[in-house]
Amino acid sequence: MLVDQQWPEGSNADPDAARERYKADMQASRGAVRNLFRAELSVAHMGLAITIIASVLAGAAWSPRTGVIIAGSFAALFVVALAVTLLADSRGRDAVRAAYKFTFGWANWITP
Repeated sequence: MLVDQQWPEGSNADPDAARERYKADMQASRGAVRNLFRAELSVAHMGLAITIIASVLAGAAWSPRTGVIIAGSFAALFVVALAVTLLADSRGRDAVRAAYKFTFGWANWITP
């Protein structure tokens, strides 16, 4: 059973045009994700400070183990983000900066 595909170009579909549309759509999608996770370094510093304060307060309020779990979770997230960044061909300081911004850039959503 052969399935007929309907192309926007009609029966004389151009595979190159379809490939170009696909590439343009993927670039737009990746750009939207980049804008979602884009954060300044100062905002990431604020996220780190909030994480440290929350870890210390949780450790004092409940138990030191709770504070270590919170800090360890963010450390693990940073290591995973760094590994992904290194696999994506970023090297050195750029890879560390990208992983740092990804891990602690969430402060951008809670600051005005």
